[in-house]
Amino acid sequence: MATLSLIRRGSPLSDPAEQRRRLAPRPGEKPFDESLAESGLRPLTATGIQVLQVNVGKRCNQTCRHCHVDAGPDRREVMTPETMELCLDVLARTAIPTLDVTGGAPEMNPHFRWLVAAARSLGRHVIDRCNLTILLAPGFTDLPEFLAQHRVEVVASLPCYLKENTDAQRGDGVFEKSVEALRRLNAAGYGRTDTGLTLTLVYNPVGPSLPPPQARLEAAYREQLRDRFGIEFTRLFTITNMPISRFLDDLLESGRYEAYVAKLVAAYNPAAAAGVMCRTTLSVNWDGTLSDCDFNQMLGLGLGPGLPRHVRDFDPGALASRRVVTGQHCYGCTAGSGSGCQGATVT
Repeated sequence: MATLSLIRRGSPLSDPAEQRRRLAPRPGEKPFDESLAESGLRPLTATGIQVLQVNVGKRCNQTCRHCHVDAGPDRREVMTPETMELCLDVLARTAIPTLDVTGGAPEMNPHFRWLVAAARSLGRHVIDRCNLTILLAPGFTDLPEFLAQHRVEVVASLPCYLKENTDAQRGDGVFEKSVEALRRLNAAGYGRTDTGLTLTLVYNPVGPSLPPPQARLEAAYREQLRDRFGIEFTRLFTITNMPISRFLDDLLESGRYEAYVAKLVAAYNPAAAAGVMCRTTLSVNWDGTLSDCDFNQMLGLGLGPGLPRHVRDFDPGALASRRVVTGQHCYGCTAGSGSGCQGATVT
């Protein structure tokens, strides 16, 4: 594993409250809510729930330097079948069309396959946010066929089409394993136009910079992966690194925090803010608690006053039009072309 700057369990930045304190506006830095107000978007409100995003646990076979979930092999937080049942009940009682399953490596939850099959039986579109290397791990090598059988969309992290950049962010040997995993997904039908099996790749910068234009980068990925490895994929999403958790730790340790946040603030885009994912997505933590997005979830920011705290108390009417909880970290989703779990918000 490459040498990484990680938040240690018990260190100050493993505490969400300490992260929120570090993220408070500094002297001269425009508060995010002020930018929203100038854009006519304050208060930021949800426009419905199109995606129920469920974090089924923080256990992962990788330890990545940018990980905002602080996931890794030593984590033990795992969603129980009982909490999964509550999520499935929400889908059964509403018209929410998409279940977005994330982690950690979500596949490492022992009940992952049951959740996927149950959601598909309800007629829901299911997304698996996959780190690719899990598909080569013992006990998981049949996942491409399982996912294809249930017609699950695979959203796969590949920070770069160059080995040195990917390994610098995700660990030594990750790029070669990722290429092999993509080949196995292609063999199962993913990324081919005649199968309808969607393979979405995800790029995020290796360091403190904004992603390049999504369409241009997708074209470069397609050329490089096809010519060098014979790999096909459906589309590419670009996602900005959020200054929270491990990436926040790395920024502070390297003295680049203020410059990075200044870059995000300067690149604030009202059009990107109007399309942020929290307006159409609701996030469920591994313990069933609710947040507007998975970034808020990791900062210990629950929903606003008077709203349900837990998925067991799900109220479709109140949640679909809720006021979104925002903070300085939200500049990460509203800078440049915008960023979210569905990629750039401005094309």
